[in-house]
Amino acid sequence: MTDDTVIPRIDKAGLAVAVPLARFIDERVLPGTGIEPEAFWAGAAGIFARFAPENLVLLGRRDDLQAQIDAWHEARQGQPIDPAAYQAFLREIGYLVDEPAPFAVGTERVDDEVALLAGPQLVVPILNARFLLNAANARWGSLYDALYGTDALGSAPPAGGYDTTRGAQVVARAKAFLDEAVPLADGSWADFAGGAPALADPAQLVGRWGDTLLFRHNGLHIELVVDPSSPIGATDPAGISDVILESALTTICDLEDSVAAVDAEDKVEAYANWLGLMTGDLAASFQKGGETLTRTLETDRSYTAPDGSEFTLPGRALLFVRNVGHLMTTPAVLLPDGSEAPEGILDGIVTSTIALHDLNRAGKYLNSRAGSVYIVKPKMHGPEEAGFTDRLFDAIEDLLSMPRHTIKVGVMDEERRTSANLAACIEAVKGRIMFINTGFLDRTGDEMHTSMRAGAMIRKGEMKTSSWIDAYEKRNVAIGLACGMAGRAQIGKGMWAAPDRMADMLEQKIGHPRSGANTAWVPSPTAATLHALHYHAVDVAERRRAIEEQPVPPLDALLTIPLAEGKNWSPQEIADELDNNAQGILGYVVRWVDQGVGCSKVPDIHDVGLMEDRATLRISSQHMANWMLHGVASAAEIDAALVRMAAKVDAQNAGDPAYRPMAGRESDSLAYQAARALVFEGLEQPNGYTEPLLHRFRQRAKAAG
Repeated sequence: MTDDTVIPRIDKAGLAVAVPLARFIDERVLPGTGIEPEAFWAGAAGIFARFAPENLVLLGRRDDLQAQIDAWHEARQGQPIDPAAYQAFLREIGYLVDEPAPFAVGTERVDDEVALLAGPQLVVPILNARFLLNAANARWGSLYDALYGTDALGSAPPAGGYDTTRGAQVVARAKAFLDEAVPLADGSWADFAGGAPALADPAQLVGRWGDTLLFRHNGLHIELVVDPSSPIGATDPAGISDVILESALTTICDLEDSVAAVDAEDKVEAYANWLGLMTGDLAASFQKGGETLTRTLETDRSYTAPDGSEFTLPGRALLFVRNVGHLMTTPAVLLPDGSEAPEGILDGIVTSTIALHDLNRAGKYLNSRAGSVYIVKPKMHGPEEAGFTDRLFDAIEDLLSMPRHTIKVGVMDEERRTSANLAACIEAVKGRIMFINTGFLDRTGDEMHTSMRAGAMIRKGEMKTSSWIDAYEKRNVAIGLACGMAGRAQIGKGMWAAPDRMADMLEQKIGHPRSGANTAWVPSPTAATLHALHYHAVDVAERRRAIEEQPVPPLDALLTIPLAEGKNWSPQEIADELDNNAQGILGYVVRWVDQGVGCSKVPDIHDVGLMEDRATLRISSQHMANWMLHGVASAAEIDAALVRMAAKVDAQNAGDPAYRPMAGRESDSLAYQAARALVFEGLEQPNGYTEPLLHRFRQRAKAAG
């Protein structure tokens, strides 16, 4: 942690608050909310006094359960695991709790994007204002651009100017989509020559804007842009110049895994961007093509309905904010005893207060038309922690004079104890739940850390086909539906990490709506537009009706530990696995520690660009720590892999003038040392999390300038 003696602080109701944060709250956040600074800080101090001690108790409970699980496995080393005995043990120690009696969530005042619609979801680092605006504005996207500019048609876009052959392929693919989603009464859109289209279902035409037509299918809107004067429209028999799809219905503005925020300065920058979104004033200027461009939030879209009435549709995605979890503390606020405040509690208080600007209708644009604040809460372990968050949000609502359950909660189902007790976790927040979501990387990291001492794990690439993860993905949807989340909340799926591989995404990610999930994460606005095609191809509501008739997959498969029993890997296979993990860790950590970049497109060992965040480190570092613990790989072999991959990562970043090489200066490179610590100290990290080490090394890097 930082040396708090160098941080200027001011006393606020007994809290020692870093001056930049105190000024930001007093001078920029509170004006216009009707809350005076003295009342705010007194209320915040009361919340910290009430909840910080309980937060510590919950973290201690995590450590206690892990110690008991470690001891159970160590006492049975070399023995096969008896599933019945294992489950009985987990129930005895309270890791597993009784299933709640049947119930239905009672979430109210939820926007349609959450409760009723099915479509893509973006997650964006809140520290990058330009990316943040791109993601907020990704509600609508050009299908023509998405098809032309990616490999979605099966090949990369050609270099140089406009390619007419590829353009014709794009138009043909888009019109084939229209044939599927908005079929004509007779014939194909490929032969449509203009005028008023005769649709198979005339009710699908819901509006016009000039010559542009607005259709609706599976709840999502499609704009058919007619402009014969444009270069593309001039070549089309109907003058069609583009097909615009309603794309990212929701966007998560992330304070957690995709950002490197380690002090008050970072937190204020993050909170300021959230404030800019809530007031509508956020802007970002950047250089492109030799000129300065400024990006702001898009306005709403206006149309005329068939009956002549006027209406608007949102021009922006509905915005959520992801707070940090229960683990980390922040030097931005010191408690009366001098300890750092729990960062998750601070996030909850500040992001909710900022959202008052939207709730009070004081901003340029409206985010939640239903009058809610949407907070995603990650990395909660079991129903006790979910219940803690529920009561914390009660207290924040009371501080801010919000009606009960104004603050909605999204529960990330990414920890093993949450997956195993998912219904009980949902019940603990049943009045405010708006979202559950699976996440392969963090969930696998916790799977490995929880069972670290059970034995060596299978290779990382085999995890996606293991029995536990199949049960995890299926149970998430089935339990959410059984708890009455349909029509009240999102059930989501995880990220497609390869933004340059859209053809593969189109082939594979259709599995998410087919699973009954009404949202899934994508890495870019372009990917959101392409993923929207899946929600036109699949009627999620229909899929859910079929799933609801099936029993929830049993717990046994979920608790099957992915051990590499009987595996005898060759030295080359072991070296390949170590290199793959080491390269992934180093490639991400070097940007996090040296440059403060929490999410970016990082080339993998095969030079394929992947959108990486902190979850990548958890799975890779825990896997290497597990293999070292069980003798699959030695410490010397892991060090050798790290040295080899430092040179590779240096080469991959050779074009970055801000990059600091690691190879040859391993003892001086804070980034290299951080990456090594993640593996060699992986057993001791709470639940295998990477944040404590990353924060420590990033703070050192900032202090060193």
